[in-house]
Amino acid sequence: SCSRAKDVTMPAKLPVNFFSTRSPVIDLFRGQLDYADQLRQDSEIVLYFFYAPWCGQSIAAREEIEHVASRLSDQVLFVAVNCWWNQGKCRKQKHFFYFPVIHLYHRSFGPIEYKGPMSAVYIEKFVRRVMTPLLYISSRSKLLDFLSNYEPGVVGFFEFNASPQPPGYLTFFTSALHSLKKDYLGTIRFGVVTDKRVAEEISLVHSGSVYLHRHANTSLIYPKDIMNFTAENICKWALENREMLIRWLRPHGGKSLLLNNELKKGPALLIFIPYNPLAEIHPLLDEITKVALEYHKCNKSQAAEPDLQHTGDSVSPAFDSLVTDTHPKFSETFPIAKYPCCNTVVLPQWHSISRTHNVCELCVNQTLGVKPNKVHVPHCNFLEIEAALDSFYLQERTFFQVISNTIECSNFLSFYSPFSYYTACCRTVNRHFLSFISSEKTIFQTPKVAFSSHGKKDSTQFSIPHIEDRNCFIPDLNISSMNITGLSCRTNKTLNLYLLDSNLFWIYAERLGASRSTHLKEFAAIVDLKEEVHYVLDQNQSLAGPTLENFIKNFSVLYSPLKRHLVDDPSVHFHEEHVVTEVTTNTFHETVFLSAKNVLLLYYAQWCGFCASLNHIFIQLARLLPPDSFTVARIDVTRNDLPWEFMTDRLPTILFFPHQRKEQSVKFPEDFSVNLPNLLKFILHHSSLSSSEPCTKECLHKESALQQGHILHLEREIKKLRSEISALHQAHGQLETQLSEARREEQRLQQQKHTLEKQHKTLQLHSEQLQATYDQKNQELLEMAEKLQELADASENLLKENALLRILVASRGGKLQSKDEIKGPLQSEETLSEDNDISLATATATSEEKRIDNIDTIDTEHSSGNRTE
Repeated sequence: SCSRAKDVTMPAKLPVNFFSTRSPVIDLFRGQLDYADQLRQDSEIVLYFFYAPWCGQSIAAREEIEHVASRLSDQVLFVAVNCWWNQGKCRKQKHFFYFPVIHLYHRSFGPIEYKGPMSAVYIEKFVRRVMTPLLYISSRSKLLDFLSNYEPGVVGFFEFNASPQPPGYLTFFTSALHSLKKDYLGTIRFGVVTDKRVAEEISLVHSGSVYLHRHANTSLIYPKDIMNFTAENICKWALENREMLIRWLRPHGGKSLLLNNELKKGPALLIFIPYNPLAEIHPLLDEITKVALEYHKCNKSQAAEPDLQHTGDSVSPAFDSLVTDTHPKFSETFPIAKYPCCNTVVLPQWHSISRTHNVCELCVNQTLGVKPNKVHVPHCNFLEIEAALDSFYLQERTFFQVISNTIECSNFLSFYSPFSYYTACCRTVNRHFLSFISSEKTIFQTPKVAFSSHGKKDSTQFSIPHIEDRNCFIPDLNISSMNITGLSCRTNKTLNLYLLDSNLFWIYAERLGASRSTHLKEFAAIVDLKEEVHYVLDQNQSLAGPTLENFIKNFSVLYSPLKRHLVDDPSVHFHEEHVVTEVTTNTFHETVFLSAKNVLLLYYAQWCGFCASLNHIFIQLARLLPPDSFTVARIDVTRNDLPWEFMTDRLPTILFFPHQRKEQSVKFPEDFSVNLPNLLKFILHHSSLSSSEPCTKECLHKESALQQGHILHLEREIKKLRSEISALHQAHGQLETQLSEARREEQRLQQQKHTLEKQHKTLQLHSEQLQATYDQKNQELLEMAEKLQELADASENLLKENALLRILVASRGGKLQSKDEIKGPLQSEETLSEDNDISLATATATSEEKRIDNIDTIDTEHSSGNRTE
């Protein structure tokens, strides 16, 4: 029996270098995590870049990491680890849900994960903050620079008298790293002061004290007696008590509830600015921060911050001064707060047919009597506002007038405290006679204050009406001259301020209504999810502090003059004429409501396949209906905002608007199939006038005229169709002619193709013959070269033997000559020696002759070989 074949799998390819070999980044492309840990032990700051070679985000971030490494490689060790190869230790020990992942280590502390944008400037900024988590503050001017930043600041005071570090310094240093680990945006800045005189400016006396600076609220000192002095506790305390006047939003690009969670908190002002984290100065950001500070500064008279007179470098314009002393000395009598808690009240109309209102600004003022101890001014709470409203409505008749050219102010005591009283300043306005009121605008420029009989005269600063009503009812008044200080606490339409980097998130600005053709990427919009509206700041205006202030004031007023922005479809060309009219947000009311025609409107979307299948039906319907009485239109609901009463939750949706009853729109029944006969019946049924009276002659005449018009229109359409049919027949004949020519051309090309194939085969055969001849000649040349090499070796050996023979002949000749010269008396010995010599000479001569014969034979062969060659 045959056994089942085993599954065959191909092993994964070996990984290769992800970074260049010349890159300053050490690339551990085999996932050697243990070697990466060894490298970390020798470096103070290490950045790990965990990647997957196939990941598009990893490939895109590779260049950014190399750019940062080229700038910081002398201070930071950059290590890239392939965490995808299945044989590597990184894949076995780490389990990441996404790539790339960046971890930073500061000595033994870590990992600190970076979750920000994969941009070189943002990564470098974060790495530099990990390198220096504490900023050294050496002078009063640097302290003011540190505290005037828009980010919350934490300052620690440590006297470096002990060695190596004072007690608590390493704990404070570690708390700064903990803040970076918990909040990658780095919204808290940590600084350290070593000079006792500088520390006294923020009331830090003892070494080891920690100070949290807040602009609009009271600054805090870390309570050592309540909480243990640990790095986790310091970081937790700073994060819980920090002041967020303005917040950065950095969506990571994937599915996220970041924007939804923030917008659900209330109306939001989204400001898009081009931002470079590595720049030393940010003038536009400073202006926005100044506006945010003034907007949230609800109690400016509260003395809670130190007054640092800047004597050194320039300071950020967001904060010119920081109030007097941390523990101020109050006078015996505390004056009325310059910016008290206020609320706006609109009294009812004095008569049912009148349009006149009394608008009052109700403020809670507090006075402090003679007290021996230091008193801090509390914030206004809900009970005080409620008591002020009760007292005000009891005095309502005092301010009840028809038309008044003055502003009346009145003071009345609180129900609860003898040291508090309320101030109300009222005026009368007429919403339908703005021209009359605007002509009297000098009332609010030099107001005449008239106090009621039971009130006492007050400072003129409370005679100016509330900013919300001044902006609304007096359009000619210069809004920029008004103050928005504490406006967030004096209105129910408080804004949350957010910043976004337009270099990264401009697509969000375009979705909110920003122009795509603009070169300066600056944009601001207010989004209110609860009211389902959003407003856009005019892009023709520069995004500066006064412009933002006016934008915020216009939103905060009771009757906001801002115009709701509706998203339009930019792809529609209005100058073109189509059979089916394309409706947009801007043309909805003009095409549907203001038109004297019956309108059939189709709601569709680009992704709706069934909607696209209805296009030919609506085109036929538009051609059948008379254009002077009917309009067939459609609107893309994904590209356009619609008024809420005409929104739909199902696509496609068909609505019919009769020309005399546009407000009584009729929806096409969902249980009927959408085809031409049903649509015609639906339109004709709802376009007829609903009347119980019998039709008169005039009505019959109009009806017959209408039917006749329909018949004429259908005849014209039939003529058009016949002309189109004849044109199609002509086009069919031309197409047949072109097809026949194309067939003949195809046959001719086929013949040329066969001829070329034969020529190609002949050339290929000739090429093979030439290749065989080439191989044969090459083999013969190789054999001949071997023979020549053998002859050369033999001739070299003969030359050596010839030289040896010459030496032997010369030596033998010398011996014979010496023997002839020496003749002894002894003949017997000479005879014997002569015999021996003769025998030796004979043997030698014989050997020499043999050698000479051999040499002659070799020379003869060599010459014959040369002749053969």
